[in-house]
Amino acid sequence: MLDYRSHTGEGIAALIGDVARLRIAVFREWPYLYDGDPAYEERYLAGYCACDSAVVVTASDGGRVVGAATGLRMDHADPGLAAAFALTELPPADTFYLAESVLLPEYRGRGAGHAFFALRERHAVQLGLRWAVFCAVIRPDDHPLRPAEARSLAPFWEGRGYRPLLGVVAQLRWKDLGEAAETVKPMQFWIRDLGAA
Repeated sequence: MLDYRSHTGEGIAALIGDVARLRIAVFREWPYLYDGDPAYEERYLAGYCACDSAVVVTASDGGRVVGAATGLRMDHADPGLAAAFALTELPPADTFYLAESVLLPEYRGRGAGHAFFALRERHAVQLGLRWAVFCAVIRPDDHPLRPAEARSLAPFWEGRGYRPLLGVVAQLRWKDLGEAAETVKPMQFWIRDLGAA
């Protein structure tokens, strides 16, 4: 059994190294193919410590952090998301952004995905927020690094009540494995009404 805990405020600081390590390891996989930089990761995650809306949910096995999921209010999120989200006409201050969700491969299929969503959604409701959103990278079906066994997570997201925000696509930049420089990646927004029955 994994131990799930939600961390806020100063409690996030002690987790930065663990979450940075997980992000680099897990986001190297399909579909993100992220060639991560530890120094960048730690700077990025440090922003969560000072953000009063942020939460980091951890999954631990015997005290070792093996998975983590993050989130914060949309108006505190990466400015690169703002232009796309503005197309929704939803208030950013009433919307919770589900950022990263990373889990080591050997712990998948045990319910961590549901726990990560549920605990972040609970945090959003406790903040009094109405909407939850996240972004997922769009990769072509014929991408040369797409594994033969790759499957869409859309059925899982839809089962949790999310739907794509059609036409609302953010443009974020990172360096893929094997690339010499950062390139733009399209990120599809998904949304759930937390006030719906």
